[in-house]
Amino acid sequence: MLNNFSFKNPTKLIMGKGMIAHLSAEIPSDKKVMITFGGGSVKKHGIYEQVKDALKNHDTVEFWGIEPNPKIETLRKAIELGKEEKVDFLLAVGGGSVIDGTKLISAGLLYDGDAWDLVKKGCETETIPLGTVLTIPATGSEMNNGAVISCLETKEKYAFFSNGPKFSILDPEVTFSLPDYQIACGIADTFVHVLEQYLTKSGESRVMDRWAESILQTLVEIAPKIKENKKDYQNMADFMMCATMALNGFIAMGVSQDWATHMIGHEVTALTGLTHGHTLAIIMPGTMDVMRKQKYEKIMQLGSRVFGVVSGTHDFRINETIRKTRDFFNSLGLTTSLHEENINEDVISEIERRFNDRDVHLGEDGLVTGTIAKEILTKVL
Repeated sequence: MLNNFSFKNPTKLIMGKGMIAHLSAEIPSDKKVMITFGGGSVKKHGIYEQVKDALKNHDTVEFWGIEPNPKIETLRKAIELGKEEKVDFLLAVGGGSVIDGTKLISAGLLYDGDAWDLVKKGCETETIPLGTVLTIPATGSEMNNGAVISCLETKEKYAFFSNGPKFSILDPEVTFSLPDYQIACGIADTFVHVLEQYLTKSGESRVMDRWAESILQTLVEIAPKIKENKKDYQNMADFMMCATMALNGFIAMGVSQDWATHMIGHEVTALTGLTHGHTLAIIMPGTMDVMRKQKYEKIMQLGSRVFGVVSGTHDFRINETIRKTRDFFNSLGLTTSLHEENINEDVISEIERRFNDRDVHLGEDGLVTGTIAKEILTKVL
């Protein structure tokens, strides 16, 4: 049965070739804008020049160096600069990490204490407005209110929720120069975002199921084409839209959600540095395997509607669907076991300890404890 829900997504999506030039119309001219960036790739590929040209009549200041898995140590510096410059609008130019970090900056600029307090608190609604220019499709951060922030000192990584962007500009042409590995991890991240909202309870919503399946089917269809030619505008536009629609709340309306794979993946990243999307490609087949009894109806539905697994016993169809899910990640060029990334049992034991210390109960029914997380990780060791 469909669960009760309330839904609102105020982010204005601006999609298409050349749309970065429309930036000036989206940011009031009297705002002091801090533009946040990652490394220097935006300068290599002409994105920086487009942004600066669009905002040539605005008062701007720049902050560089927001890294993958944005670190609180870096974001503190951005908050300090923003306060000094009396910034009252933020523009994140980058992928999910830059956008995530900028969401914390937007809250930290109005907070007198240490911004890590806000991360540990988990949410903050008092923020200054922000917009984004997306350069790496993956996280959906351009159209949601979530972020994930890391602490280098303690090797911790937590989710943080604030306010979503006022607008986001998506130009598929800026993705043409992305490294193959980054694209692969982005597709895996998008795919698992959908599964976290889909592989749960059956019979909750036909509409949400088929909306989710349409994203999964599109990713399976375009992934090999993108691998062959990542400069195809239509395929990259479809990829960008899949990533945005996978985590902007639309396919989550009234249905149960899991997110255990993500929470386990965050710990793997925090402890080893492995890219987030890659951790999901490794862990998700393990989650499906260990939780097969609870998820069997949805796993078989995934198999039949996305991978064409329509015959055989229940066990065969579940095993075949898990295999095809793993094969899909492999086809992207990603490994799907921990040992291939030199991650050993010590990491698994530490994640089990952390989860037990926090008394976590993850998944749609709260069944994934530290013990179950260890079982999932051992399956994919």
